[in-house]
Amino acid sequence: MIFIVIVVFLCLDFILERVLEHLNFKHMSPVLPESLKGIYDEREYGRFQSYKRENGRLDSWSSGFGFAVMMIFLLAGGFGWYNDWVVSVTDSAVWQTLLFVVGLSLASSVLDIPFDYYATFHIEEKYGFNKTTKKIFWLDAVKELLVSLVMGGVLLALVVWFYTWAGASFWLYAWGVVIVFSLFMGMFYSQLIVPLFNKQTPLPEGSLRDKIQAFAGKVGFKLDNIYVIDGSKRSTKANAYFTGLGPKKRVVLYDTLIDDLTEEEIVAVLAHEIGHYKKRHTLQSMGLSIVQTGIILWLFSLCVNNAALSGALGGDKAYFQLGLMAFAILYSPVNLILSIGMNVWSRKNEYEADAFAGTHYEGEYLVSGLKKISVKSLSNLTPHPLYEYIHYSHPSLLKRIKAIKRIHE
Repeated sequence: MIFIVIVVFLCLDFILERVLEHLNFKHMSPVLPESLKGIYDEREYGRFQSYKRENGRLDSWSSGFGFAVMMIFLLAGGFGWYNDWVVSVTDSAVWQTLLFVVGLSLASSVLDIPFDYYATFHIEEKYGFNKTTKKIFWLDAVKELLVSLVMGGVLLALVVWFYTWAGASFWLYAWGVVIVFSLFMGMFYSQLIVPLFNKQTPLPEGSLRDKIQAFAGKVGFKLDNIYVIDGSKRSTKANAYFTGLGPKKRVVLYDTLIDDLTEEEIVAVLAHEIGHYKKRHTLQSMGLSIVQTGIILWLFSLCVNNAALSGALGGDKAYFQLGLMAFAILYSPVNLILSIGMNVWSRKNEYEADAFAGTHYEGEYLVSGLKKISVKSLSNLTPHPLYEYIHYSHPSLLKRIKAIKRIHE
């Protein structure tokens, strides 16, 4: 019965995503909608539709291929066979789990590479976004894999060790480790991980830095660390973000953002990000993430020693690694509901951050900056309402513009 439920959950998840993608593409009008005039011109709108359709087709092929591989592996008893081999190699629960998860992660990453390669060097290249060389692409792939395996492997090993040591209460110790790790990465991600992929240099003295610091001082936000990242070596798309906590917080501007936006527009975009801090969205998000992780670990602790879960994937008794895999699949409907709730909450926060920027700075600069960023990246400005409700953590641009303009009415 559990095996059947796992198969059904995987099929329903795949079907739901394909239906949502279909609705989203059908929702695109072949004619430039009246609401987009003044944002997209006819030519850019045509490029946007072609870009989205090519990415959509690739995503369908990638998802379909991944789903087919998963189903074949599952129905052929691949998880049970692979687990038998892992168990024959070592008696340690920690090493069994690491071998099992790392092996599957490596296989998944290798299968994804051809699709990532095609997306980068065909689609992104075709539409003028790609600046990545093949050398950078392969180095990034190797470094991303190593970082995820090392960091994920250490965390997983600790979780399994707590399980062997503390039994049913292992989730409490694991939760504590995850909390410490999350706080550490929140503070030092930009100093430890980002330099593996990009160079960050302090924003030079000048009018832009003066305007940013003047605004930060005006709203009582201490900001000493302003950096520029060389995003242009991979893409022409623009971005900016805040990272770090307390004295370690910093703002990072993509060099493409500095090239594409005026100084006033950049300050307006950063005013939005500062709004998240002033409204305590960052701390709330971290708190919710910690609570959600605790709930997941607690639920997993109720299932991990269940022989039926392991048996559904071919185990002859309860194995931590098989229980983990079965739980991850069975948890997917709960995760979908939680992610929808988080997206609803996130969109509310985005409106609040926009309102902060529009109130304390100039809303028209935020609007013009958001327009440039969206059009430059060929963003979908008219997503299907259901697709937006389920997947979007930010409101669509047109909704944001209307909300910003209402501030001054």
